[in-house]
Amino acid sequence: MPVIRPLPPELINQIAAGEVIERPSSVVKELVENSLDAGASRIEVEIEAGGARLIRVRDDGGGIAPDELPLAVASHATSKIGSFDDLEHVASMGFRGEALASVSSVARFALTSRLRDAEAAFRIEVDGGRLQAARPAQHPPGTSVEVRDLFHNVPARKKFMRAERTEFAHIDDLLKSLALARGGVEFRLVHNGKPVRIWKAARDEQAQLRRVAEVLGEDFPAQSLRVDHAAAGMRLSGWVGLPTASRSQADQQYFYVNGRLVRDRVVAHAVRQAYADVLFHGRHPAFVLYLELDPAGVDVNVHPAKHEVRFREQRLVHDFLFRTLHEALAQTRAGQVESHAEAEGGRLHMSTAHASAPGLPAVARAASWPVHAGQNRLALGVRDEPLAGYAALLGEAPRAPGAPTPMPTVEAGDAPPLGYAVAQLKGIYILAENAQGLVLVDMHAAHERITYEQLKAGRACSNLRSQLLLVPLNIAVSAREAAAAEEHAEALSDWGLELSRSGPSGVVVRRIPALLEGADVSQLTRDVLAELAQHGSSRRLQELENELLSTMACHGSVRAGRRLTLPEMNALLREMEATERSGQCNHGRPTWTQLSLSELDKLFMRGR
Repeated sequence: MPVIRPLPPELINQIAAGEVIERPSSVVKELVENSLDAGASRIEVEIEAGGARLIRVRDDGGGIAPDELPLAVASHATSKIGSFDDLEHVASMGFRGEALASVSSVARFALTSRLRDAEAAFRIEVDGGRLQAARPAQHPPGTSVEVRDLFHNVPARKKFMRAERTEFAHIDDLLKSLALARGGVEFRLVHNGKPVRIWKAARDEQAQLRRVAEVLGEDFPAQSLRVDHAAAGMRLSGWVGLPTASRSQADQQYFYVNGRLVRDRVVAHAVRQAYADVLFHGRHPAFVLYLELDPAGVDVNVHPAKHEVRFREQRLVHDFLFRTLHEALAQTRAGQVESHAEAEGGRLHMSTAHASAPGLPAVARAASWPVHAGQNRLALGVRDEPLAGYAALLGEAPRAPGAPTPMPTVEAGDAPPLGYAVAQLKGIYILAENAQGLVLVDMHAAHERITYEQLKAGRACSNLRSQLLLVPLNIAVSAREAAAAEEHAEALSDWGLELSRSGPSGVVVRRIPALLEGADVSQLTRDVLAELAQHGSSRRLQELENELLSTMACHGSVRAGRRLTLPEMNALLREMEATERSGQCNHGRPTWTQLSLSELDKLFMRGR
């Protein structure tokens, strides 16, 4: 056996660098986070050759004292923690004390810094693991770090670096995420001597939203909801994209925990469930969300690069996120979005602390807009009893349209958000006029959502019936899942699923919800228990029931080709304004769209 011997300090740092420094963007992350921890209000990142030749980060932070400069590049030396108690209440971006030591071990490194009240700056350099003595230098208050020839002494690592454009794209994406995290800080990015990004400091919510638009696109503010809700010692704020503005990939999802961008399974699961009832299959929402909680409630020391966190109360965090986002998305009634965006110059706001946003009709008011020609909720066969009353819409024979009805004057402040119907196109679309211009409604998709929400409300108001299995079903599961079945047996019984633990790794199912008769009981049980074991809660039963109710709603909704009278069309518009999530159908497709007068004018070149 080889003899046991201590590793050289330089090798120790290079091993640490292998964990922390994956590519040039990893270096930028560590340096910029140090600048943020130093209280910088302005940070400039200068890159050459995608970071392979040069990475320079300048800030106007508090600076480092001359006698502490050598410690700044020493292993596990930090000013951010001093005890185990500090480690359990980490509030800074960095704290492990290994970043600069790791970077300086794989590059030609220089650090120049000046305290805010000092007369001069000092500079140290590290090359090949050799630290030179600090010497005076010229520099404004703050710190500059230069990293040249990254991985020059680790050829094997250098081979894994990608093309200049690819490496710079990673740095650009990183700076975007940091710019979203710290709105009050100005960021500048320069590549090969050319300015690429300048994010001015955002001092208020409007300025922060403009920064969000610079990162996620100019259309995002008008296609998002503002969320700001606090409960159980936590606060969730930020913006979530509307379901109708979903994306084909999850490339615009930014979630911050106490200012730190993280990728977390608990968070991802909660967000996915919140959107489950409104998002088209295979689509992904865009969002910028900030979760604030006691630092003691989250462990940020579970990953060397600090990409992941671990919540001490995972179930509490999961339920808080789900309920906050679920309730926010429930307020997306048709007509609400454009009306409010117009009122606030394109900025959309939805706080979960209120039932409806300022300037918009609440649920109780939405159905009370003026109607005419005997128009009422029953014109579409929609009654307060959610499981009955659709016979008037199920006939396939077209009816002749009613006699012409005088249209009311449509003026801002007087008309309902979706306006008044003027015609029906091809038996599929309703054309309506509102204060902004023309509204187009897919009548089947809209009525499907209305019917679906009423079926869900009826289900929630009545006791769930369960179906006794003729022969109890024995299912083999993992030990964790069997324990979850035992722990949550009462809650599962309330949903109509009666099961009990039959051994270390087995459960017995005796009853299932009556609505799910004919379902794959074995797979259903495994799905439910897997979620319970991992997240402490499961919505799988509710999701399956919702799928069934959605199918029922589809068959119980007005069909394409059916001719509606103007009173019936207006009744549908009023129901849309009063129904939660009516901006999209049960499958996530939009139910309506708005064409403003200015958009219509452009189509016909008016005013040119």
